[in-house]
Amino acid sequence: MVPIAADRLSKQLPANLARLGDVYKQCGDLEIKDWRYGPDLKHRAASVYFKTICEGNTNYMKSALQDLSNHVIGPGLDVTPEMIRVFFGAHGVSSEHATLERDWSAVDRLMLQGYLVLLIDGWDYALCFESEEMETRPVAEPETEPVVQGPREGTVESLKKNIGMIRKRMQTPALKIQYFRAGGHTNTNIAYGYLEGVVDPAVLAEFERRLQPIRGRGDIVDTSYIEEIIEDRPLSPFPQFRYTERTDTAAAAMLNGKIVLLTEGSGSIMICPGLFFDLLQSSEDYYQRVLVSNFIRWLRFIALMIAISLPSLYIAVSTFHTELIPTVLLLAIVDSREGIPFGAFVEAVIMVFFFELLKEAGIRLPRNVGSAVSIVGALVIGEAAINAGIASPIMVVIVSLTGIASFSLPQYNLSIALRLIQFPLMALSSLLGGFGILLGYLFIWLHLVTLTSLGVPFLTPLAPWKGDQLRDTLIRTKLPALIKRPRPPRST
Repeated sequence: MVPIAADRLSKQLPANLARLGDVYKQCGDLEIKDWRYGPDLKHRAASVYFKTICEGNTNYMKSALQDLSNHVIGPGLDVTPEMIRVFFGAHGVSSEHATLERDWSAVDRLMLQGYLVLLIDGWDYALCFESEEMETRPVAEPETEPVVQGPREGTVESLKKNIGMIRKRMQTPALKIQYFRAGGHTNTNIAYGYLEGVVDPAVLAEFERRLQPIRGRGDIVDTSYIEEIIEDRPLSPFPQFRYTERTDTAAAAMLNGKIVLLTEGSGSIMICPGLFFDLLQSSEDYYQRVLVSNFIRWLRFIALMIAISLPSLYIAVSTFHTELIPTVLLLAIVDSREGIPFGAFVEAVIMVFFFELLKEAGIRLPRNVGSAVSIVGALVIGEAAINAGIASPIMVVIVSLTGIASFSLPQYNLSIALRLIQFPLMALSSLLGGFGILLGYLFIWLHLVTLTSLGVPFLTPLAPWKGDQLRDTLIRTKLPALIKRPRPPRST
């Protein structure tokens, strides 16, 4: 690949066109149009653009001549290169806004963003016109974060539109939006926003420091690429940042002192830092009455415990602690397990593995087919496993309840973490029974209390204890207390 040069444009149009042909050879979507203008049509210009990303009117040469004809005495055929240089050099009023660039690096960057570049013979500047944007996915309700009550506005793959939707919700000069480019082959445009006076300056400084390796160097395709680069513990199963496709969620997060990060071409907004209690919250928690919201929030905490420990708890009780099971239930379990060739641990691993396989198949298949395959597949395989004597009915119920509990969590990356933790907990319970489960809980707790996100403890405000921030964690207090302007958080 020919490297993109950072030198200046030439005054000779043939030299500029030769340079473009050398750098962009074998690029079949590069369009070059020659124009003739001025007295006797003896002056030459050229429009250069990528027809795959430059939409709408491409005849900006005609617009430029019409602008000059309205300001300069005489018909359009009297326009000379000197008039064009003086008019656009002085930023004359024109119907189409043009950016003047002299370096090839800037011209290349704008062309690859969808600009049309007008090169004029005898002038070592390029007129870069921003063309109409290509059609993108329309704004609609996010499929991953549906709500019964509340806004239906979701993000799209346009960075400009996403920031515009956030601006409409946060109509304050305190909302600061910073832009930079990742560089590399993608040259992705990245932005992050925060509320000045609300965000913790220490957290913001740490966030900006971790972004330094990306600026001008990294090949970033999606927002999730940045997560592993800036997170504290990449090998931890627990996510240290929160994702959303809802602009109301992003706005609410900034009101609580968070930083949001967006990339061009991605509909995901990353919220930094992402703490444990943030991952269990949904935007609908604030659109329901306080009693309903707290009930649903505690329902999620219970679902969290079920998703982590129900299979391992069944293994421990049925293998080591049968005295804890009521006699009638114990007889039913023993009767259902009669003829099963595997122990409870192997049976649970097999069933959980195939249930996870069905969930992945349901996600990857087309939407209309995936839901049918996952539901029908679970029913058919579960019934077939029972009839074949591979699994007991109680194990099918246990695995199904575990899967349903993981589905009830609002953050998909958290449910994935819980799915990973299931297996070591099942192994510990099969070896040590209830003591093994307690040991596993101890390891998880030790990991969580030492985990941080951008230097902020993951279990804040529980550990370290911050009583004034507990109003929106385990329970949600009444909205009048929440909508007061938050104070800037103190650095820890």
